[in-house]
Amino acid sequence: MKRATYSRLLLELAAVLLACCVIVPFAMICIGSVKNVREAALFSLSLPTEWAFGNYAEVVKAAHIGRGFFNSFFISGLVVLSVAVCASMAAFVIQRRNDRLLRAVYYLFIMGLIVPASIIPTIKLMMDLHIHNTYPGIVLYYTSVLLPFSVFLLTGFMKSVPRELDESAVIDGCGFFRLYVSIVLPLLISVLVTVTIVVMMAVWNDFFGPFYLITDSTKWTIILSVYSFVTQYNTNWGLVFAFMVMVISPVLVIYLFLQKYIIEGLTAGSLKG
Repeated sequence: MKRATYSRLLLELAAVLLACCVIVPFAMICIGSVKNVREAALFSLSLPTEWAFGNYAEVVKAAHIGRGFFNSFFISGLVVLSVAVCASMAAFVIQRRNDRLLRAVYYLFIMGLIVPASIIPTIKLMMDLHIHNTYPGIVLYYTSVLLPFSVFLLTGFMKSVPRELDESAVIDGCGFFRLYVSIVLPLLISVLVTVTIVVMMAVWNDFFGPFYLITDSTKWTIILSVYSFVTQYNTNWGLVFAFMVMVISPVLVIYLFLQKYIIEGLTAGSLKG
């Protein structure tokens, strides 16, 4: 009994330490965003002697934050839509047919989880296709990178959906496309919510994709706007922290409201997987 108690206390202590690794820097950013130039440069967790909420107003005036948010939401939205449609269709066909060809296709998707994306050949291919430095190019890049995880998740869940549903629908005269739209797709909603959150956070927080594949600053995502802002205002960390808080807030709010769906989606179908 004592051994179990000590093990649990040890795990809880480790969890608290890991949580501190995330919470302490985040608290430093939030507190630093309302400090003046001198106090923000100290990078401490102490409260400011004078609250400088004007940092947020200065950020809105100084940075093209609206354009960065638009680009991030636009690219993230298109990637989420394309990944959800392509992954759900692929998972449906792969799991239901389950022949040698489709199993090979599935393993190719799984290889995408292991093999990292190579930037130089990707840039060359995009330039040959004339989609480099364009919205369609970056959307296709993210879709190809994030499809393997989504297909893996959805295929695992599809195993828990009874085949009798398909057979009943086909007997009633349902075609394959209608079977997918009317029967299968509504059953995948919980997993698709998980895919949506994971894909959106991956695209929103990614730095290297737009850094290498988009050279036009008017198409930069909000993360690249932070990079540009830091290099421009690295002497005023109060402004930099305020910019970071504004960038983090949308994704943080979405995650807090939908976090339970991530767990449900990741564990859905695991008993029959």
